[in-house]
Amino acid sequence: SPTMQRESAPAAGRPRIDPSSIHRDALRIVHRLSEAGYKAYLVGGCVRDLLLDLHPKDFDISTDATPRQIKRLFRNSRIIGRRFRLAHIRFGPRIFEVSTFRAPPDSGDGDDPYIRRDNVFGTEEQDAFRRDFTINALFYDAEAERVVDHVGGEADLEARRLRTIGDAETRLREDPVRILRAARFAGRLDFELTPELREAAARHAGDL
Repeated sequence: SPTMQRESAPAAGRPRIDPSSIHRDALRIVHRLSEAGYKAYLVGGCVRDLLLDLHPKDFDISTDATPRQIKRLFRNSRIIGRRFRLAHIRFGPRIFEVSTFRAPPDSGDGDDPYIRRDNVFGTEEQDAFRRDFTINALFYDAEAERVVDHVGGEADLEARRLRTIGDAETRLREDPVRILRAARFAGRLDFELTPELREAAARHAGDL
C-alpha cells in the first residue's frame, strides 16, 4: 500500500529549491495549470537535480489535466504519443513535456512480465509509485515551494542511495533497460545501488 505522503516545506530563510534555478517558462506552465484549477508539479529528474544543486537539462511537468485539457490552455502545444498521450508545449526553441498522472502498468499477459500495454491515467500517488527509482519520483509544487514525496526519495537522496520503488526483482523484470538507467545514475551522481537492486541487476543482465 502507498506510504503516507510527506510534504517538505522550506525552512525559514533559504528555500529547499531556489526559484531562480527553475526555468521561467516551466514556472509559467505550472502557474497557468494551477490557475485553471489543476494540480501541476515539476517532476522526476529536474526535481532530483535541483535538490542536488545540479542544473537540470529538462523541466518535466505532471498534472491531473488530460492532454486535451492541456491543449485547450496552451495554444503553443501539441499532443504526441501512441502508447501514452502527453503534451509538448513549445516556448521558442525549448519544448516542455507535460504528462497526465498515470496509473501503474498492467501487462495483462500472465507470466509475461514486460510492460507492453498502454498506461492509463491515474492519481498523483499512483503516478509516483509507477516510476522506477525513488529519487526520480519526487514532485515539486512550485506554487507552494514544497517537495511532495510519496516514496521516500528525499531520504535516499540524502543517503546517496539508488533504490527501486517496490521490489527490485519485479521492476527490472518489467523493464530490463532500468539496469542501464541504474548504472548511469550511479555513475553520474556517485550513488550506491541498494544490495537488492545490485543483486537483481546481476541476475537479469541477460534480459537486456
